[in-house]
Amino acid sequence: MNETRIMMTAAAESPGQNNALLVAILTCEIGFWVVLLAGLVARYPLRRPRLGGFLLAAVPVVDLALVAFSAIDLHTGGSPGLAHSLAAAYLGVSVAFGPDLVRRMDARFAHRYADGPPPPKPPRHGPEKIRYEWALWGRCALAMVLSAALTLVLFLLAGPQSTALALWNFQIQLAVITVAWLLFGPVRVSVFSAKEPLDIDEKGSGT
Repeated sequence: MNETRIMMTAAAESPGQNNALLVAILTCEIGFWVVLLAGLVARYPLRRPRLGGFLLAAVPVVDLALVAFSAIDLHTGGSPGLAHSLAAAYLGVSVAFGPDLVRRMDARFAHRYADGPPPPKPPRHGPEKIRYEWALWGRCALAMVLSAALTLVLFLLAGPQSTALALWNFQIQLAVITVAWLLFGPVRVSVFSAKEPLDIDEKGSGT
């Protein structure tokens, strides 16, 4: 998820876009991490589980605020463009990848500050690796679908403007990324995983 967010933030720095909306995107990116880390710090080092749970539950609100800002901007006559598509993609990525990110961060803090078990590592070989890669790509596909659906809503809000089609330009790029992820992620792993050597530990456990 981090790589996807960085890609969208970098794209938001393109010239000629809605400056206020770009500032909102960057603010929400910072706010996302501030609220997430504040919730984890409250839950574990400060031993305030209720406060931590409240802050963690508020993480999606940051992204919803961005989408609301984007919709209001279009409804009040803003020019549709990349910034609005980024806002839609941002929410799609947050919904698809956010819960898993929060769980992994929570597991790390629990291990570090509450004597919890070490976070599980992604599988490296075998059927588990294949299932992991397909599940990861499934989140990518979900993010794409949600982003496209929200872009459609923004497109309808923009009305019959000649520039409204610009909302779909970034969605096309996301579709290309989704297909590339499919080919170089789960498909590649499904084809070549059986040919990869076992780890030394795995070999030893089978003897």
